Amino acid sequence: MLTDSYIDYISKVRRYSGRTCRIYADALAAFCRFCTRDAGGGASGGEAPGEAPGGGILSDRELLANLIPSRIREYEVWLMDGRDGAGRLDARTVNLHLSVLSGFCRFLLREGHLQANPVRTVRRPKAEKRLPVFYRDASMEHYFERTAHSASEDELAVLESFGPFVGNRSESARTPVEMYERRLRRLIISLLHASGIRRSELIGLNLDSLDAGRQTLRVRGKGDKMREIPLISSVWQEILLYLHSVDSMVGRERTSGEPLLITASGRRLYPAYVDRAVKQELGSDDGITGRRSPHVLRHTLATELLDAGTDLNSIKELLGHASLAATQVYTHNSIEKLKTVYNNAHPRAKKGGSHGD
Repeated sequence: MLTDSYIDYISKVRRYSGRTCRIYADALAAFCRFCTRDAGGGASGGEAPGEAPGGGILSDRELLANLIPSRIREYEVWLMDGRDGAGRLDARTVNLHLSVLSGFCRFLLREGHLQANPVRTVRRPKAEKRLPVFYRDASMEHYFERTAHSASEDELAVLESFGPFVGNRSESARTPVEMYERRLRRLIISLLHASGIRRSELIGLNLDSLDAGRQTLRVRGKGDKMREIPLISSVWQEILLYLHSVDSMVGRERTSGEPLLITASGRRLYPAYVDRAVKQELGSDDGITGRRSPHVLRHTLATELLDAGTDLNSIKELLGHASLAATQVYTHNSIEKLKTVYNNAHPRAKKGGSHGD
């Protein structure tokens, strides 16, 4: 099926992440379900039916016949009106569905199956602009001061005294496991905050991602693109101490291709583990409010750098954005901060903006 070919293309050629490929597959499946909801799911035109990812049986000929502007507009209304009782989608999610469909049509254009992209003529719903959420400098400083003991050499010495304990869940191993997990959670926060890497990029780090001579981190980002990120000395020192704790835990020297960060059972980190670590570490800080997630730490670094006068192109390269437009959203946070400073400092603003002396 053409949908399968497209998912295979973005996975193997464009190197999209597994999560992104699943999102695209689900969006294409939703369009196929829309196209077959009145036809009863049967194929026609003498072709053997195929099943799009996630359901929605439709032949390639039927699918191409539905890729016209009027049908796309009907699909947009269907998404926003409740999808036959499945619940309405907000404008942002509808735009995501249309973007996936547009990418699919561009693929079909290159393959010679379409003469034009029908999605380009469809007006998309206007989504409310949301400013990136970030944590305040003082709140993050308080967190790192409060948890400094978890990353200290003194606690490492205590941890090393227990000897190897990887995968050991006995009562006697509870203390070293808890100490190791505290150190790991703290390093997760440190790396996300200091480097601005994505959750998937953090999970994908290996020992050979570290360049000890230059104190940099080699990160494989979206589209399989590599970038280097410099690390401040304190974070680099924290990584080295963490690696000593891992050596003590596993009782052997690890190879360069093994994961940089591992759980107490010796496994590579996984998304739910990282999410829980961030929520657990930041959840007890009164100064850190709102959503607690790896991506907010990424927003925090970008906002801090912009406030410090870093140019947008440098931030773009650091974050691994494909275009400058994705980075420019952080300027809104700085403008809001500038407005606050202005209103607090300007003489007339402090007087309520009144005219005269």
